[in-house]
Amino acid sequence: MVGLGETKEEVYQVMDDLRAANVDFITIGQYLPPTPKHAKLEKFITPEEFEEYKKMAYAKGFLMVASSPLTRSSYHASDDFKIMQENRKNKLYSIQ
Repeated sequence: MVGLGETKEEVYQVMDDLRAANVDFITIGQYLPPTPKHAKLEKFITPEEFEEYKKMAYAKGFLMVASSPLTRSSYHASDDFKIMQENRKNKLYSIQ
C-alpha cells in the first residue's frame, strides 16, 4: 500500500528487495484509512504515479504487476496468479 508518506525511492527499494527474494508478483494499491483512528493518509497517489510504479516493477523483472488506486492483494488474485504463471513459463522457454 502506498500513500502513507513513503518516497518513490523507498517503494523502488522494496521492489529491489522483493526481486532479490525471487518474488515475481507485486500488488501496489492506495492506502485508505478505514476510520479516523487508523494511520493518517499522507497522499493520494495519482494514476500516473501508479503507472510509473507498474513500469518500474516490470523493468525490475516482476512477471505480474497490479498497480492502481483500488488494487488489493486479493482482488482478482486468481486471475493475476494465472497470468504470472504463464509469464513465468514464457520466461523459462525464452531462456532455453
